[in-house]
Amino acid sequence: MRAENSIEAGDFPRGSMRMNGRTVQRSETALDQAVAEKPRPIETPSVTPPKPPPSKGKFLWLGTGVVAALVAVVWVISSARKSASSSAALQVAPSTAVIERRDFVRLLRLTGSTQAVEARAVLAPRIAGQQFGSLVITKLAPVGTRVKKDDLLVEFDRQNEIKTFLDKQAEFRDLEDQIAKKRADADAARAKDETELKQAEDAEKTAELEMLKNEVSSRIDAEKHRETLEEAKATYQQLRQTYDLKRKAAGAEIRGLEIQRDRARETMQHAERNEEEMAIHSPMDGVVVLNPIWKSGRMDEVQVGEEIRPGVPFMQVIDPNAMIVRVEVNQADLLDLKMGMKAQVHLDAYPGMVFPATFEELDSIGHSGRFSDTVRDFDAVFSIQGSDPRLMPDLSAAVDVEIERRPGALVAPVDSVINENGQDSMLVKAGLSFEKRGVKTGPRNDLEVVVESGVREGEVVKRSRGES
Repeated sequence: MRAENSIEAGDFPRGSMRMNGRTVQRSETALDQAVAEKPRPIETPSVTPPKPPPSKGKFLWLGTGVVAALVAVVWVISSARKSASSSAALQVAPSTAVIERRDFVRLLRLTGSTQAVEARAVLAPRIAGQQFGSLVITKLAPVGTRVKKDDLLVEFDRQNEIKTFLDKQAEFRDLEDQIAKKRADADAARAKDETELKQAEDAEKTAELEMLKNEVSSRIDAEKHRETLEEAKATYQQLRQTYDLKRKAAGAEIRGLEIQRDRARETMQHAERNEEEMAIHSPMDGVVVLNPIWKSGRMDEVQVGEEIRPGVPFMQVIDPNAMIVRVEVNQADLLDLKMGMKAQVHLDAYPGMVFPATFEELDSIGHSGRFSDTVRDFDAVFSIQGSDPRLMPDLSAAVDVEIERRPGALVAPVDSVINENGQDSMLVKAGLSFEKRGVKTGPRNDLEVVVESGVREGEVVKRSRGES
């Protein structure tokens, strides 16, 4: 036994052991380095000691077990430290904040929609002279198309107007022929009646002359002369009355035909104008914008082949170089706004697009707010600086107005401020705990507050939202 002990003591100095013919130091420094390293699977090294006498095998197996246990301990400690570090970061980071020195900006956000300063509405044409249900679109300029004045914007199906024009034109010409014939017939009838009337008048005069012979004529002849005169007078009077009635009847018939002719001509002219109005041309240089209209139970833009009722404003031509945003301002925010203030416009349709803008106009008369009748809202206008092909009317927009700026201010989250009895304070980290410290705060926005005194740059404060 003393020989075995002597061999162990000689071959394995204190703090080391023999592995595969090499001496491995087992110091505290090596252990710490193993713990600090990222844990990774470690293969248990195979130990091949020199062939000892048979009586020394149990000591070699004991050394192998010690090495395996040591490796397991290193892995467990490293994993525990990593887990504890991650857990602490998750628990502490959201509930604290660092006091920073930077520019503080207080913004007022207003919402509204874009509009064009100069725009011309395009309406489906109102058809004159006839009752039409709907118009069918056959050509349509796509949205966003740049057009010049008098360029074609939209065209509607004109077959109905062409047919109406041709039908009424034929009717008009037929009535013109009828009127001409009636006038000729009336002239002939007038000439005939005038001849008969002249003959009757002459017969009456002749009968009167015969009456003058009654003094020398027999009684019988005198009676005949008197009867002839009376008959001539009656014939003349009857012809005179008939002549007037015939002239009135002929005139009335011709006037009736003339009325029909005039109506046919008016309808023909309306159809001709309507056919021309089936093509709408641009009233100005600009960009085509389609207005959503109600169709098939929903709001949507019109397309080629669809029907639209007369008078519906389905399109605009706008000048994209002059755009505004019309917003609503709550009465509580009016004092913060001043004419000429700068702002930034954000479009919901294009999140990355930002336009500079200027506060230009504020309505003097307010209206009921969306959520309360007692709170008044006022319409305001911000002019957009610059242009972009994607900038169109009726896009929802948010306008951020810079109300106040504090350069180089100490800034903290608003939820790190505790207000008790009108006094502001913060929980400031002091060692391993937090101490309550009174502070003086300045302007704030929805997220941050300016701290004028009580804390220093770089100090850590506790946020109330981190408490449970």
